[in-house]
Amino acid sequence: MKIRKNLSFILGALILSGLASCSEPNENGAIQENDPFAVVSEKMTFSVDTLFTDFENPWGMTWLPDGRMLVTERKGEILVFKDDKFTGEKLTGVPAVHEVNQAGLLDIAIHPDYANNGWIYLAYAKDMREGGVLVISRAKLQGNALVDLEELIVNMPEWKGGRHFGTRIVFDKDNYLYYSNGDKGSRPQNAQELDNAHGKIHRIHDDGSIPSDNPFVDVEGAVTSIWTYGNRNPQGIIYDAENDRLWSVEHGPKGGDELNLIEKGKNYGWPEITYGIDYDGSIITEDTEKEGMEQPVTYWVPSIATCGMTLVTSDKYPAWKGNILVAGLAGQQVARVELDGTSYVGEEKLLDGIGRVRQVSQSPDGFIYVITEATGLMVKLIPRN
Repeated sequence: MKIRKNLSFILGALILSGLASCSEPNENGAIQENDPFAVVSEKMTFSVDTLFTDFENPWGMTWLPDGRMLVTERKGEILVFKDDKFTGEKLTGVPAVHEVNQAGLLDIAIHPDYANNGWIYLAYAKDMREGGVLVISRAKLQGNALVDLEELIVNMPEWKGGRHFGTRIVFDKDNYLYYSNGDKGSRPQNAQELDNAHGKIHRIHDDGSIPSDNPFVDVEGAVTSIWTYGNRNPQGIIYDAENDRLWSVEHGPKGGDELNLIEKGKNYGWPEITYGIDYDGSIITEDTEKEGMEQPVTYWVPSIATCGMTLVTSDKYPAWKGNILVAGLAGQQVARVELDGTSYVGEEKLLDGIGRVRQVSQSPDGFIYVITEATGLMVKLIPRN
């Protein structure tokens, strides 16, 4: 049953949606002056268009070239949207998932050359009897059916409990695939050890093979897909194509969520350094800095429980261009983070109280979409003049 404590926001969003639908957008999609209920933020005014209200635990979203949007539900479903409406259809052929705690069907992405090769990529937990493992797979689409499923990489060892699976998938300009994998929760030291796949960000070719220039391919006993380590539970990754940069956000414990610039072979510190404490209030470590370990670009105390993220590149939001939008689960918000190059400038809380924000994404036509769990929403941010 959905949590009702945010009913006032949902009703407000629905009202905004209805009013926005009565307003005339200009050629950029901006709402005109007859929308009296627009949301005024620090640098932009926008309206909230509520598109869907019935998600359970949504996780990832992507768009196909034909305009359809695919949204994953953690229990193992992929919902199909068209023209900002749920079609009532779900994909078939979805692999069975290990749905335990935070584990299940997680992220979804299409290949940068999807128009020619048709590959859709999935991240999900698979049942291995002794626990679950994170799997990265790819498949093709025939109608509403996933076919030709291939498991590209299985992130061992299996782990009980279903905690801290990450996971996001992104491609860079050379079609390398990056994905995140959490430390599995019950053994934080996984993140510092190169002989397991947990608490890391990984890099593979689009067919699952290992690039020869990965940083630990020649280290005896190391998992060769590792790109960075010391990452606690990274649930957001984005690639900045213009500047060839990879960014990630990861959950801290109680406090200490981080925004990190992800660079080859680097150690991001968990659990040797952190700005957070354990959930019971005990001290994990006294250290927030150590030689050879990276500092976050910014961090959150208290935690907002960082999740999905997107980089604003769209001309529809000129005052936000270059900003990173970060989903907040516990924070029930979207954090708009301003940067100067790779340096933190400041941030603003958007959509405060909307519910547990799982993902925020920019569509191919340049609009910002937000999905939430508990309140079960998909909303679209419509820029106003």
